[in-house]
Amino acid sequence: MATHKELEVWKQAIALAKIVYELTGEFPSSELYGLTSQMRRSAVSIASNIAEGAARATDKEFIHFLHITLGSIAELDTQYILARELQFISGSQALEMGIEKVRKLTVGLIKYLRNK
Repeated sequence: MATHKELEVWKQAIALAKIVYELTGEFPSSELYGLTSQMRRSAVSIASNIAEGAARATDKEFIHFLHITLGSIAELDTQYILARELQFISGSQALEMGIEKVRKLTVGLIKYLRNK
């Protein structure tokens, strides 16, 4: 199995985290320890769980971490919706597309590992 650095899903998760850091840099300073921090932690968690899962000994363990990754993706998506509702941002096609891309790649990797 490839290391996490060779996985497309991990590369896309890193790109997604960068988008989140850029966008949340525009949030009100009063949100530094609120939604800004939450969104950044969720985004970092996505890439981190992919890496941790890839380092595990079995595909079953990797799949477990990929399911945790899906949870973090859902968290980030929810936080993004809230940020839009609170008008911290008007919307970000790059973030929306990144979330969907990482989600699809994660689901695809789970299916691949189950069918190996």
